[in-house]
Amino acid sequence: MAKHALRQGVVPTSSLPSLLALSIASALAAPAAYAAPAASDTIVVDAAADSGTPDESQDYSVKTTTSGTKMLLVPRDIPQSVSVISQQRMQDQQLNTIEDVLENTTGVTASRIDTSRTNFFARGFYISNFAYEDMPTFLDNRWNFGDTAGDTAIYDKIEIVRGAAGLMSGTGNPSAYVNMVRKHADSQTFKGNVSATYGSWDKQRYVMDVQSPLVESGKVRGRVVAGYQDNDSFVERNHYRKKFIYGVVDADITESTLLSLGYDYQKSEEDSPTWGGFPSLYSDGSRTHFRRGFNTAADWAYSDLDSTKVFANLTQRFENGWEAKVNAMHAETNFDNRLMYIDGFPDKTTGRYNAALWQGAWGGWNVGERKQDSVDAFVRGGYELAGRQHEMMFGGSYSRQRNNYDNAYPVNDNSGLMDVGNIHDYNGSTLANPTWSSFALYQRDVIRQKSIYAATRLSLADPLHLILGARYTEWNAKYNLERKPDEIRRSKADDVTPYAGLIYDIDDTWSAYASYTSIFQPSGQRDVNSEFLDPTTGKAYEAGLKADWFNTRLTASLAVFRIEQDNVAVNTGVIIPGSGGQTAYKSVDGTVSKGVELELNGALTDNWQLTFGASRYVAEAGDGVAVNPDQPRTTMKLFTRYQLPTLPALTVGGGARWQTKTWQDIVGPNGDTRISQNGYTVVDLFTRYQATKNLAVQANLNNVFDKEYYDYLGTYGVYGAPRNFSVTASYSF
Repeated sequence: MAKHALRQGVVPTSSLPSLLALSIASALAAPAAYAAPAASDTIVVDAAADSGTPDESQDYSVKTTTSGTKMLLVPRDIPQSVSVISQQRMQDQQLNTIEDVLENTTGVTASRIDTSRTNFFARGFYISNFAYEDMPTFLDNRWNFGDTAGDTAIYDKIEIVRGAAGLMSGTGNPSAYVNMVRKHADSQTFKGNVSATYGSWDKQRYVMDVQSPLVESGKVRGRVVAGYQDNDSFVERNHYRKKFIYGVVDADITESTLLSLGYDYQKSEEDSPTWGGFPSLYSDGSRTHFRRGFNTAADWAYSDLDSTKVFANLTQRFENGWEAKVNAMHAETNFDNRLMYIDGFPDKTTGRYNAALWQGAWGGWNVGERKQDSVDAFVRGGYELAGRQHEMMFGGSYSRQRNNYDNAYPVNDNSGLMDVGNIHDYNGSTLANPTWSSFALYQRDVIRQKSIYAATRLSLADPLHLILGARYTEWNAKYNLERKPDEIRRSKADDVTPYAGLIYDIDDTWSAYASYTSIFQPSGQRDVNSEFLDPTTGKAYEAGLKADWFNTRLTASLAVFRIEQDNVAVNTGVIIPGSGGQTAYKSVDGTVSKGVELELNGALTDNWQLTFGASRYVAEAGDGVAVNPDQPRTTMKLFTRYQLPTLPALTVGGGARWQTKTWQDIVGPNGDTRISQNGYTVVDLFTRYQATKNLAVQANLNNVFDKEYYDYLGTYGVYGAPRNFSVTASYSF
């Protein structure tokens, strides 16, 4: 059962009340008409017997999640801020990539640093914790492995835990933990969906999702998701293609044993991708203003990516209610990027760069390979102690990740510097494909991580629960650096990351909670003596209120938080002797982020879904300097869908994203310069018409008012997408 199965009964939800029932007064009063029954009550809901039962698969909320603790809980019982993006919401908003999902998640902000790469932040810190069904992947944001560009058609939902998540990932930043939950073959009958999309910039997208029993008994089932996308871009000359296929077989080996075997392949090709963006300042210090479609890439630039994942999951359920799971995954990702960036400040009149100051175009041809083998095994279940029922989980994990990076650079009589001519006339054909050096080792590393972990949820009293847990992690890495293949450097770290959370049920609707979580991040940066810095450590304190209504179809949360980070690597500007130009870093303590977050998500009525999130924080280093000021301190995100009662075939909706002013201090032609942009709002609309039982047509209009804004602004700038549309026809069978 869902939430109240953990401590009370289950509330039937054959229909929801009107919006009026959600007024603040009635919510605080927790009306008896919608309160959960007493613990002694037993309610059996027969959905088939009630034709008015809503289709909860179309909800924006989810009943349960393992996010944060690996114990199956409703969101209200997790003492951290959790957002879950459901499959239905991804469909409504056309959130086709992980990037799209995160850009529309409460408390998450983005920096699209060029056409191929986007960095994400939460509570002021970079998000480095990504996982596939709770199997973490170590991300190095210097390289583009396309992790956030993965297609969401293969996922059932995306879970985001904000704050430190050391219990789940071991290492990382105290920002957020992003977990992708794959689709599985859960149908006993043949069913599926095919869709075709056409949109702005000649976008074409085709997706097929089919599942079927593979044996007559239905105990072995298969599912295949495949797709192809081809589109131009508002960025001139930029063209993108991708294809993907995902397959999974789920087999009931016995009545209590489930085996899942799966394969995931994705490949993308991008022509004329940017590496950075257009210059923000002219040589006189004044701001530039290029057209939104201006592309600084050369015609010969490209970026190719491919990834393959093979996974196996084994679940064994026991008669006493306990469950054991073993998950294993092998993943390989490759990139091949031949790129060019323009560095410096052009003359406002002539548009030319000063080559004497080494300003102009620079190229890089980078290839990389990442291989990861991971296994995770754990058990979870309930137990009785002191006359009360409790829950616990414990397990262990191991991962080995190998990263290889090689690069080449242009060879000419000017140390590789290329002349782009007048930047105002630049169109990508100015520069011929240069002569390239031979590929040479840039870096090799092997990272191993071993962990054991445990957590328990103690029922101290009927309204009071305590979650205690910890994870012990051993992390070690060996590196070949600075084009020295025979020189091996090693770095080791180990740490215990504790977890504690207290949840008090105020009534059947509201709960109050407080939590302490931690995490650590081994550093790949070195000091002036070429020694690796100590790991960065993060601690997160959080307290708040959570609520749910209508059997968890509508959830709400309000959180205040404080994050403390020590041993933060700060660039010294000093070159490490003998490193080939690598910059030395130093550790700084005292970075603090504090703020508040609010989220409301789910069904307001049977035909009205809504998600609203707001976040406000302040993040400063120990010396009072703002941390990542290019990220907005206040954001609000809204999206809603409404099915017309008088015309149930028609659904309308839309949303908005608002953020405050952002800025960044750079060294410009006249010295220290602050680059900033004011706050802005982007509005989106969508509608869907169910033409027949099987055929639906959906239209999405993004950036309705064609707001001009920057996705990244610093020494260079990157524009956000102008107004664009897509139309999707989908057929279910």
